[in-house]
Amino acid sequence: MAIFRLLLLLSVIVSSSVSAKTVLVLGDSLSAAYGISPEQGWVALLETRLKQDYADISVINASISGETTQGGITRLPALLKRHQPDWIVLELAANDGLRGMPLNLIERNITTLIAMSEGADATPLLVGIKLPPNYGVTYTERFYTLFEMLATEHKISRVPFLLEGVALQADLMQSDGLHPNAKAQPMLLENIWAYLQPLLDD
Repeated sequence: MAIFRLLLLLSVIVSSSVSAKTVLVLGDSLSAAYGISPEQGWVALLETRLKQDYADISVINASISGETTQGGITRLPALLKRHQPDWIVLELAANDGLRGMPLNLIERNITTLIAMSEGADATPLLVGIKLPPNYGVTYTERFYTLFEMLATEHKISRVPFLLEGVALQADLMQSDGLHPNAKAQPMLLENIWAYLQPLLDD
């Protein structure tokens, strides 16, 4: 009887470990809860929602304030090896744009991140972002449409704009005008969730 109980316990543990899945968020300050408490950030809110609705899915937040697409490329291999994620939320490029990096370089780096994700059998979700208008119409428009182009080319899902409904609302932004405050985080989660949930259910 004791042996039977042991075998049953082991089968439950193995079954649980096999079914457990992971969402990896690879982002910058917008996902790293810059200027607010970590538990207020949209990634922490995502973790809470998953615990309620998708108990077998965990979240790893690998976001770092100031991160660029090149930094993401540097860090992603170790993250893939350690966490073996099933989905990757690619929320990068804002800092590339704010630094005025060449668009062809940003495109190449995002393409690399997508390829690395898919090469590890993880489904990527590309998160779009818009730049402030002071960077010039040509650069800002091409930067924004870059995400749509890459998502279409690689046949992956895309969040059109992470800060939709937030960016132009002063009461939802921090004093720097670039980072959303704690009040805005549930809205950011909804912007992500609309495109992430279908991937989780697929």
